[in-house]
Amino acid sequence: MSTLHDFQIRSIDGEKRSLADLHGKAVLVVNVASQCGLTPQYAALEELQKKYAGRGFTVLGFPCNQFAGQEPGGEEEIKEFCSLTYGVTFPMSAKLDVNGDGRDPLYAWLAGQDTAPDGAGDIKWNFAKFLVGKDGRVLGRYPPMVAPDDAGLVAAIEAAIG
Repeated sequence: MSTLHDFQIRSIDGEKRSLADLHGKAVLVVNVASQCGLTPQYAALEELQKKYAGRGFTVLGFPCNQFAGQEPGGEEEIKEFCSLTYGVTFPMSAKLDVNGDGRDPLYAWLAGQDTAPDGAGDIKWNFAKFLVGKDGRVLGRYPPMVAPDDAGLVAAIEAAIG
């Protein structure tokens, strides 16, 4: 598989979703967690969603419990937390693994991309970010501590949406 558009995910509501539906949109793929020190990044992710959704952009959130058990709840609990606490409107997947033997195929592909500023390899922590272009190819990988409103990331998003 060679682009984001070649993958399917299970939404937080349990429905299968083809990422081919995102063809023509720039996407920020983020593994998220509800009980992490970086969880407040949800607010800035939602701001990106609101600011750029009308210009061919979306955030995609992927809950993961692989880092210090910081996403222990089920999908309904995660969805409720994100909605009530941060007003999240961007699409979210069902919980998945981003590393190891049970790694979701999407994350196996993402982690294999040699991109800057963060190179290929395992996901280091919650809120790692992949910026994917309208053609479904990874444009950049950003470490967890890079905030969604970081000037460099925002400039890259604006370049991706044109």
